[in-house]
Amino acid sequence: MSFPELHQPQEPSGHAPVVLLHGGNVANWMWDPQLPALKDRLVVTPHLPGFGERTSELWPGLGEVADDIVQRVRDLTGHDRFHVVGLSLGGAVALHLAARHPKAALSVLASGVPLLPVTGIPRIATRLHLALWRQAWFWKAQAAAFRLPADSRGPYVDHGLSVRKETARAMLADVHSGRIPEGLSTYDGPLLLVAGEREPRTVLRSLAAAATLVPRATTRLVPNMHHVWNIEDPDLFDTMIRDWLAEQD
Repeated sequence: MSFPELHQPQEPSGHAPVVLLHGGNVANWMWDPQLPALKDRLVVTPHLPGFGERTSELWPGLGEVADDIVQRVRDLTGHDRFHVVGLSLGGAVALHLAARHPKAALSVLASGVPLLPVTGIPRIATRLHLALWRQAWFWKAQAAAFRLPADSRGPYVDHGLSVRKETARAMLADVHSGRIPEGLSTYDGPLLLVAGEREPRTVLRSLAAAATLVPRATTRLVPNMHHVWNIEDPDLFDTMIRDWLAEQD
């Protein structure tokens, strides 16, 4: 199934485009619940290299992916400036985009990003994840653990099986390094870091450390939410995005 990257507003508006960057092990279809709430804007939901319709590509690194997204948005829309929203892997890419292309990112909202290195049991779990990468039952268990609704579990399993293990290994090593993008400290646009209250411990620790690591960022903890909470509670996620964008307009 093909999932479009460009979504035109229902009516012309003066709003700047918004770019939604998907998480790892999924593709741009994860943003389907948000599209109706953003129907007054030009929305871009790009496929990251190695995912979605780009599974044949290698993972080039977070910085290079950020460069790729800026160029892809320009090619698709003709716009040089846009708001950026990212979850998990997409949030990490969003921070690198802000650091490398500060004039392109009008604002950044990143949810569920590890700003500290992932170590201990989560790191061991990652090795197990890679060992079981080709097992459909494992992806089904992951979908249940993330509390994905029934209609999202099929695409999640199918897409997970389509991603190359080499891509996943390189991407996870990149994200789990917990690197603060060089240059992020000089980004002067609005920056919001968010985490669900029931996220992995590294993400929660990262949010708590953000005051030191990314002192310009505003931080928010969302009660009762897990990692993929744009699907877990789409109405709440939609409200957050719309309120955030309204503040920037």
